[in-house]
Amino acid sequence: MSLLKRLSENQQIMQTSSSQSQDRPKGKDEKKVQEPNLKVKLQKYLVDEIQKQSDDLNDEQTKDLIQNVANSFFEKEGERLTFEAKQEIVHSITNELIGYGPITPFLNDGDISEIMVNGPNQVYVEKKGQLIVTDAYFRNNEHVLQVIEKIVAPLGRRIDESSPMVDARLPDGSRVNAIIPPLALNGPSITIRKFPQNRLQIKNLIVFGTLSEEMAMFLEGCVKARLNIFISGGTGSGKTTLLNILSSFIPFDERIITIEDAAELQLSQDHVVSLETKPPNIEGKGEITIRDLVRNSLRMRPDRVVIGEVRSAEALDMLQAMNTGHDGSLATGHSNSPRDMLARIETMVLMAGIDLPVRAIREQISGAIDLIVQQSRLKDGSRKITHISEVIGMEGETIILQDIFIFKQTRITDNGKIEGKYVSTGIRPSCTDKLERYGIDVPAEWFREE
Repeated sequence: MSLLKRLSENQQIMQTSSSQSQDRPKGKDEKKVQEPNLKVKLQKYLVDEIQKQSDDLNDEQTKDLIQNVANSFFEKEGERLTFEAKQEIVHSITNELIGYGPITPFLNDGDISEIMVNGPNQVYVEKKGQLIVTDAYFRNNEHVLQVIEKIVAPLGRRIDESSPMVDARLPDGSRVNAIIPPLALNGPSITIRKFPQNRLQIKNLIVFGTLSEEMAMFLEGCVKARLNIFISGGTGSGKTTLLNILSSFIPFDERIITIEDAAELQLSQDHVVSLETKPPNIEGKGEITIRDLVRNSLRMRPDRVVIGEVRSAEALDMLQAMNTGHDGSLATGHSNSPRDMLARIETMVLMAGIDLPVRAIREQISGAIDLIVQQSRLKDGSRKITHISEVIGMEGETIILQDIFIFKQTRITDNGKIEGKYVSTGIRPSCTDKLERYGIDVPAEWFREE
């Protein structure tokens, strides 16, 4: 979209919102009442100046143009404003044109991991594991919709009353979910899950206390030995981050197919094919699901299949792939514990609509999945790998699951910090034979019970 068109659309929204005082959050500084009118005048002034110039400007040139035009404008209109007030107006307009409106500063803040817009008048962020309400706000519902449209339009996705939910991503890989009225009663809502600009490595997780050094070396060996690993956990527990890190252990000479709803994985290998689902078009046709992509990936000669999240009938195709020579596959899913994850996979297989006996499904699960890694977000905001469990096989009608490493909580400090330690259950996993066949050293000290 051209700069001139963005300015014109934004100006129309501002002109509407300036006459709707009820859309402004209560309790805001009264000096800001005049801000919308001044911004409308400045944007009109910008439109007049841009029409005299080339419209082909990059972000840096746009910033310079806005600053130069604003300086000229404030000489005429802003003599009663302080320098700080003038800069605030300039930053606001700059964020609208080359950023994402009021949430742009949060996107640029490396300490913020999640941004939650609950309608135009309420914006929360997660900073260092804690939820914080901010003083940022949008002018009205149309302002929020404009930001959503700016996010989803370049991806060929849409959001409107007939399709009021959308998953998308920002250019930096951040995950975006948006939902609008009539489903969202408080106004259009946006949830953005940010990922670190610098890719995390396993040593970073050790420093953060997410897992122990022995657990890290064990997981690295399991990936290199082509074990099928399933990462389970709740929302915001760090499953995708861990999946990214474990994927980095895949040898560079292997062909990797990644499958996701919205592409987030950032693998460092060269031979990677990334597949992404496609929503239905305006006529309700043309949808491509994760299940479709899983089945297609098996015709693409993959050495590894990495599935961003398994949540439905694609679980059946994933199990079949793992059981038919595609060892070393990785996937994530939502669950509260490793045992619950097995039950959820069983339920998801039944969603495929194929009438399979429960025992047959459990045999498929026990034969396909070697390891379940449970990651949790604790009450103090910290993220921990609470279980590394091995799927051993079947005993009667039950899948046998054996914990290898667990996190034991010892106490909660006065400031609410959870303390604990990672311990081995004292059982040497049966998969160590496979690791040793791949030339991976597995010291007995890793599994010594404390």
